[in-house]
Amino acid sequence: MGYILNAKKDEGCFLCNAGASRDDESNLVIYRAELCFCLLNRYPYNNGHLLVAPYAHKADFCDLTKDESAEIMCTLGEMQNRLREAMRPDGFNIGVNIGKTSGAGLPGHLHFHIVPRWEGDTNFMPVLADTKVIPQALEEVFEMLRKK
Repeated sequence: MGYILNAKKDEGCFLCNAGASRDDESNLVIYRAELCFCLLNRYPYNNGHLLVAPYAHKADFCDLTKDESAEIMCTLGEMQNRLREAMRPDGFNIGVNIGKTSGAGLPGHLHFHIVPRWEGDTNFMPVLADTKVIPQALEEVFEMLRKK
């Protein structure tokens, strides 16, 4: 419901805003590198759903520099390791949607999704009620994954 009610607000690119801000807690930013950063998805598909994005507002792989590409790949690995240590998932979905037609909710700013998965993590709610149940608060996951 939060996503539906806030989706109409036009406050610019939420990734650019989070990347430029230094209020990591309110933006759910758990990691910053030189060219990219990682934050919790505010409307997660599953517990621990992370986004990795370049600071630069770029829409496509082809727009990234070699350094940005390399750092994003290294950050994906670092975040997968953090999730593995903190949450002990059985597997991961890692992917990217490029362009609105592919399902990108923010087609102008390239970002990767890392979704931890557990055996039996699907339930009847998405099928019967078009609702996803997340058993852990974002704030709790933020504290688990952010290294101070």
